[in-house]
Amino acid sequence: MIKPAYEVERLLQFGRKHGLIDKLDIIIARNQLLDLLQLDEPYYGETAEEDLKYPTEILDRLLDYAGEKGLYDKEVYACRELFDTRLMGLIMPREAEIVAKFSELAGKESIRAATDYFYDLCMASNYIRTAQIAKNIMWKANSKYGDLEITINLTKPEKDPKTIARERLQPQSSYPKCMLCVDNIGYAGRINFPARQTHRIIPVTLCGEQWYLQYSPYVYYNEHCIVLSEDHVPMTISKKTFGWLLDFVRQFPHYLCGSNADLPIVGGSILSHNHFQGGNYLFPMQKAAVIKHFRSDEYKGIEIGTVKWPLSVVRAASDSLEQLVEFAGYVLDSWREYSDESADILAFTEGGSGRVPHNTITPIARRNEAGKYEMDLVLRNNRTNDEHPDGIFHPHKEIHHIKKENIGLIEVMGLAILPGRLKAEIEKIKEILCGHSNMVDIYDPENLLYKHMPWVEELAAKYGINMEPERADEILKLEVGKKFETCLEHTGVFKQTEEGMAAFDRFMKAMGCTEL
Repeated sequence: MIKPAYEVERLLQFGRKHGLIDKLDIIIARNQLLDLLQLDEPYYGETAEEDLKYPTEILDRLLDYAGEKGLYDKEVYACRELFDTRLMGLIMPREAEIVAKFSELAGKESIRAATDYFYDLCMASNYIRTAQIAKNIMWKANSKYGDLEITINLTKPEKDPKTIARERLQPQSSYPKCMLCVDNIGYAGRINFPARQTHRIIPVTLCGEQWYLQYSPYVYYNEHCIVLSEDHVPMTISKKTFGWLLDFVRQFPHYLCGSNADLPIVGGSILSHNHFQGGNYLFPMQKAAVIKHFRSDEYKGIEIGTVKWPLSVVRAASDSLEQLVEFAGYVLDSWREYSDESADILAFTEGGSGRVPHNTITPIARRNEAGKYEMDLVLRNNRTNDEHPDGIFHPHKEIHHIKKENIGLIEVMGLAILPGRLKAEIEKIKEILCGHSNMVDIYDPENLLYKHMPWVEELAAKYGINMEPERADEILKLEVGKKFETCLEHTGVFKQTEEGMAAFDRFMKAMGCTEL
């Protein structure tokens, strides 16, 4: 039987041990938690000593109690998450306290110590949803470009009918304007917008302008952070973008920082608010080798190369941040105007509203092993045609059964974020490959595997349908990895073929770069 007042004491003890609240704060937090849970008095006995890394177990017990008491609609998962965050919000430090502690650590110890503190706090507060993240399925898949990283994203549960029905009844709201705006700090949320009582941000000045650092609640990799503009302005890629990115890695040398492109199809999921993504992580693309080296008479201090990677990458490095910004701006300006019909690349087409641009860049900045500033400038094009209405340089129709969504910054760097539906679908395919399920079912349009029909036929012909379960697991991971490899190859504007590399060389030559 749950004793809610005792669980409150456990939560307060957890908060004290993890630096969320101080001794005097406990009194206020206790009274607020008792009020929220409609409890008349606290627990007066001893609280057992615990060494919990995360508060999930305590929160689950309090949420079960609150649901039974009717304090939220327990039939709607979104309501449970809203109440969960509301509970933790009552033991969070104020924004100013966190910023002060971060600045103190950065000044007296190191910027790494400061980010470690902030990241640990975001996990301890359950802002970073560690329990949900642990459900994601992850593995590495060998490819001709090195190991790719595959994740099936199970972090966010699919919306149930009751949640969808409630969302329809929600009044239109323009506050906060989006999920990245600074107004999210402490926001209570609503059925169609997450609660943010545990959300905190760190001010960062980039090239003299105000930005903020936060972590992603559903991290895709270690210390997955977001760097957001103070103003709600649209995503844009310009020379200023490169300055902001490089200034960030100057101040946070243990992090990389990159931006989604600024055009539909090749851009990210939120184009309405200018932001970057970073973190303390080594992505597959960073490990990819430079296959051709170039020099530029105009930018003599820049090391320039093209990379063995399915997407088309110009890698540039320099000790001079300022010169690297200038060179990256020059590459962007050159690419914006560049066309090569033989490679299906048109910089512009005529549309209903006039000249429509198609070329842009996905940039990633970091400090390399030699300590130099380094940028990967990934060339993107979002043009469509009759054969590829979703995008010529976008996952093609034959792999939409695995991946149809935009290829954004994280996937550009070699980490696949695949839809959660694949977990159940792959399990069904495994049953067929192990001979435990009838393959004829896949030809029914209502069947879960109908979209995978050609793939299942191919797998059955290649490997048979009498595998051991362990072998089927290996095969399916291998073959999903191959699909992601193909997906990235579709996205590259200059293919890793003799013709594609010749086309890439033409672009480099057009920029005045000479192969070494």
